[in-house]
Amino acid sequence: MYSKLNTCILQGLSGNIIEVETDLSRGLPVFNIVGLPDASIKESKERVRTAIKNSGFEFPLSRITVNLAPAHLKKEGSQLDLAIALGIMQAMGVVGDFNYRDIAFIGELSLDGRLNPIEGVLPMVISMRESNIKRCILPFDNKDEACIVKDVEIIPIQNLEQAIDYLNKKISIPPFRNKNPLPLQDYGEFDVDFSDIKGQRSLKRALEVAAAGFHNLLVIGPPGAGKTMAARRLPTILPELSFNEAIEVIKIYSIAGLLNRDVLIEGRPFRAPHHTASSVALVGGGRIPKPGEISLAHNGVLFLDEIPEFKKNVLEVLRQPLEDGTVTISRMNATLVYPAKFMMIASMNPCPCGYLGDPFHECSCSQNSIDRYLGKLSNPLLDRIDIHIEILPVKYEELSDNDNEETSAAIRERVNNARQIQLERYRGEKIYNNSQINSKSIQKYCRLDNGARRIIETAFNRYKFSARTYNKILKVSRTIADLDDADIILEKHILEAIRYRGLDNKYWG
Repeated sequence: MYSKLNTCILQGLSGNIIEVETDLSRGLPVFNIVGLPDASIKESKERVRTAIKNSGFEFPLSRITVNLAPAHLKKEGSQLDLAIALGIMQAMGVVGDFNYRDIAFIGELSLDGRLNPIEGVLPMVISMRESNIKRCILPFDNKDEACIVKDVEIIPIQNLEQAIDYLNKKISIPPFRNKNPLPLQDYGEFDVDFSDIKGQRSLKRALEVAAAGFHNLLVIGPPGAGKTMAARRLPTILPELSFNEAIEVIKIYSIAGLLNRDVLIEGRPFRAPHHTASSVALVGGGRIPKPGEISLAHNGVLFLDEIPEFKKNVLEVLRQPLEDGTVTISRMNATLVYPAKFMMIASMNPCPCGYLGDPFHECSCSQNSIDRYLGKLSNPLLDRIDIHIEILPVKYEELSDNDNEETSAAIRERVNNARQIQLERYRGEKIYNNSQINSKSIQKYCRLDNGARRIIETAFNRYKFSARTYNKILKVSRTIADLDDADIILEKHILEAIRYRGLDNKYWG
């Protein structure tokens, strides 16, 4: 007695179709699962046995062998329970024959036969579509996430008995279709706004430029100047996610088990890990590698508040993801690649006490302690941050001013216009914003007038910019020009971009 069914496992964001072969033969009752199963799959023997019994069926007193093919792939996850249970039922003759090639089964079984929701459904279903799977039977609670994929019929099932009845055609379950599979948060739902920020016009301008070009930003200022307040309002001016960007984010959050069942995604991600976070928490990993904070911030913002308080070795692991937009996690059995195209916003005090350069407080730090504090940010990491800006405390006159500050809606309109210009400019290329321009395309897209060219040449020789810093300045000036709807980078654009690198020599010169 033999049966064969399809299921799926994940390696990073990629899924692999697994054939579950089940054989029932004479001999002493034994239940073996072979084909490199991990601990969670080995434990499925007890879940499957009890779920079959509690669903009203007899568990076979036979020699049961389940093979997970191909055998060379390491299999992880409890989503194979349903396929294993149905394979046994089909080998017993309880489930009739069907064309196994175009249908797949994923789901974790409870002891009473119910199907529990699982993590990573969306990337699994996308991988099934690419493998010509036409129909997928999965847990009822995963239906909203899975139905985003249009080319696969989603059959939501609540328990093992219902799955058996469906396969035996005793009941009919129509494919699930959600009229609004991607409910996004309305910008009107934000409970914060840029108009809450009094003064700090230079900071708000820098955040606008960063949002328009997806640039990294470092803010230096004393305690209470508004660094954190401003950074947490950045999502209110970011452009809406495109459909493809939303799919990428949902896939990552699905694997991490962080999806909201009611609203799959609430706009662009905003992640703010605590400074005690480890390098594994930041970049991802673990025994079963999971996405870290930088991948959870993909297509969104990673906010590192008080960045010098992070361990230096933790900060250094950001260098490669900031440059490549991906993070690679290598393990003995597999190498996983997670996307990590995020905008990093970092804030810090100018010294350990926080009051260096503050006109209202006296700094109590020694030069050695200031140097050690600033030294936690290495030059290679600083080189990868496009915009550096220093702010001072807000004056009383600005706080008490009743004049209305500019709203997030007004700023977001300019940001959206600039982003639209970039999308049109880079149409047909794998570039979506100015921060992604590669070195080969700098000269093509960052064209300067004669005055701007003389200014950047003078600044390069005077401040000894690195090649990376030079390219960053050109990219930022391209964004500033886009905000002005200018085709060519003018003197005022390049001057503003150079000002955003003025702190290099002041603090780290």
